Amino acid sequence: MVWLWLRDDMSWYLGLLGGFALFLYAIVPTFQPSHFHRVYAAYGGIFIIMSVLWGWIFQGIPPDNYDIIGTTVAIIGVTIIYYMPRKDEEEKSLWQSKQ
Repeated sequence: MVWLWLRDDMSWYLGLLGGFALFLYAIVPTFQPSHFHRVYAAYGGIFIIMSVLWGWIFQGIPPDNYDIIGTTVAIIGVTIIYYMPRKDEEEKSLWQSKQ
């Protein structure tokens, strides 16, 4: 939305809404019960998927083979980083509260 405001000369309200969305994007991970780097890896993967979908749905640019391959690689990477069990680490459920 900030992109549309700055690059496509749309209303500043859209920029404000986009700024708020980016603020939430930065705050929400702090509530997750995992390590910083794993949470941001997961968010990065979601960001990649959403970017490709945004281009396809809102801009009418269908993903090509390289978009699909890159998105798939990113999601596999996120899955490995976030969900693979580690030695000597206490397993925490995503929904388990901090103690």
